[in-house]
Amino acid sequence: MTTMAEIDKDKLVSDTAALDDFNRGVVEEFRANGGKVGGPFEGGNLLLLHTTGAKSGQPRLSPLAYLTVDGRMLIVGSYAGAQKDPAWVHNLRAHPRAHVEVGTEAYDVDVRELPADERDATYPKVTEIAPVFAEYQAKTPRAIPLFELTRA
Repeated sequence: MTTMAEIDKDKLVSDTAALDDFNRGVVEEFRANGGKVGGPFEGGNLLLLHTTGAKSGQPRLSPLAYLTVDGRMLIVGSYAGAQKDPAWVHNLRAHPRAHVEVGTEAYDVDVRELPADERDATYPKVTEIAPVFAEYQAKTPRAIPLFELTRA
C-alpha cells in the first residue's frame, strides 16, 4: 500500500503525464469499488470532478478530496502547495457548473468560489479537519482557493 509520504507530490505537480497516470489509477479504483479508494486516500472523502476545460472546452476529470465544513461540501485548490492553481481551478472559474461522482451517486453541481473574506474565515476549519492543507498553504504565497459545491 502506498502512503502519502511515498507519493512524489512535486513530481505529480511538475509532470502532467505522471499526474494523468496517477489520477487514472485513482479513478479506476474509485469506480471499481463504489467510490472507495485505498492507499493514501483510504478513509478519506473522495469525489470525481468533471469540469469543462477553460481553454479547450473539452471534458476534464479530476479525483479530489472533499470536506464537509459547516454542512457545505468544499474542495480545496491546494495542488500540494504548488505555486500555481491546479488546472481544475481555472476550469471552474471559467465554467462554474460541474458534475461529480460521490460514492455510487453522480449529479450536477453549481460551483461557487469562496470570496477572500469567507475563504479566510473558513480555511482554519479546513485545516482543523485536514491538517495537510495547513502544510500546503505554508508552502505557497498564493491563497489556496476554496470552492463550494451545491447540488444543481
